[in-house]
Amino acid sequence: MARAFFASKTSDFEITSAGTLVLEGQPMSIRTRRALASYDLSEPDHLSRQFGQSDLKTDLVVAMEPSHILWMRRHFPEMAARTGTLPRLIRDFPKEGNFENRVATMGLAEVEIEEWEEVVDPAAGDQDVFDRCAEELEGLISRFAVKIL
Repeated sequence: MARAFFASKTSDFEITSAGTLVLEGQPMSIRTRRALASYDLSEPDHLSRQFGQSDLKTDLVVAMEPSHILWMRRHFPEMAARTGTLPRLIRDFPKEGNFENRVATMGLAEVEIEEWEEVVDPAAGDQDVFDRCAEELEGLISRFAVKIL
């Protein structure tokens, strides 16, 4: 959902989606599709994908949960300085400088991750849980897009 919302806000960045513990090649759930459709968004070709070696040139990894940060630090420590949670990036992303320097000055590899940084995964929830998650993500992504553009 986050990728779809961000892509709807800007074409200035290449935006991909990858997970930390996924079954690769799975289509988006019908509840996710319905939640996105309420914002006139769709991702008909989306298939789940595991973060891997091909993602190491990514300029910024936007995580939704503290556990994602810990996973990245453990499995891809070289990405730790370019991986932050969406709530932290919204709060702390610098206003000045080029994108790479702005990310670097955040010190993301050393940041202690806190509970407030989690965007709750709707997982196996009912449609209303997915709809609430979509509403939260739309607001967060809108705020983040303003900060980085």
